Amino acid sequence: MNNIDNELLKTISGTFSYTGAYNIRKNGESIDRQTTPNIDIVSKKDKSGLDIYIKDNTTNESLDIPVLISNAGIKDVVYNDFFIGDNVDITIVAGCGIHSELEEDSEHDGIHRFYIGKNSCVKYIEKHYAEGFGLGKKIISPVTEIYMKDGSSMEMETSQIRGIDDAIRTTKAKLDNDTKLVINEKIMTHENQKAKTVFEVVLNGKNSSSKVTSRSVAIDKSKQYFISKVTGNNECFGHVECDAIVKDNARVTSTPKIVANNINASLVHEATIGKIAKEQLVKLMTLGLSKERAEETIINGFLN
Repeated sequence: MNNIDNELLKTISGTFSYTGAYNIRKNGESIDRQTTPNIDIVSKKDKSGLDIYIKDNTTNESLDIPVLISNAGIKDVVYNDFFIGDNVDITIVAGCGIHSELEEDSEHDGIHRFYIGKNSCVKYIEKHYAEGFGLGKKIISPVTEIYMKDGSSMEMETSQIRGIDDAIRTTKAKLDNDTKLVINEKIMTHENQKAKTVFEVVLNGKNSSSKVTSRSVAIDKSKQYFISKVTGNNECFGHVECDAIVKDNARVTSTPKIVANNINASLVHEATIGKIAKEQLVKLMTLGLSKERAEETIINGFLN
């Protein structure tokens, strides 16, 4: 781990402290790992990735699985499966940081599958960030699959902070009885970057619910695509909200689809796409802020 690695780790994992269970992956290989009596991390034998086992009744523990890429020309694909027992309460922090100063593309594709046991509560935080002046693209294609058993809940926070040139983000979930899934997504694109988000949620269980909120900012000539499909197969509630700020010559497209296969399925989709409100801008500028600083303040407030 060098200074670049440490700064990337700080950006995507916050206060990472080498305590609890963790696995650090760098340039396609696991370089450091720690388990606990309740959390076991095992390398897959048939392909790149991890099998992570969290025992029943595990509480007050955390798991960190950051990925760092500092060599150009790497295409890293990793398959991580999380087997979460019953009555678990845990926070899992993931994400990828890319640094490149060369012309070759750098890419990380993380495929994460969560099998969440009965009455368990999972908070999942995933951040993506890239930096460097190299001409090579920084690319991510995260896939998240979630399977929730009766009484379980999951809160998922995903952030594409800055610097990712191309991204396709896919999240699929299937919910059983009395389950709750909350997803909060934040995306920033600039220059000629492209980002595509796909959400597919199937509410199979009685009293299952999901709420998906996407907040994004697209500036310069960047493009974003938001696609969502929520299917209600039982008495359930689903809500999808897409809010976006568009600046300069950027473009945002939102495509919703809701399918009610049960008379008691309540499904809602909302989308708001627009520019920075002139009234907000003028108000901040009267306080002495430049136009650029006022726009930055509004954008930061919108994404936080």
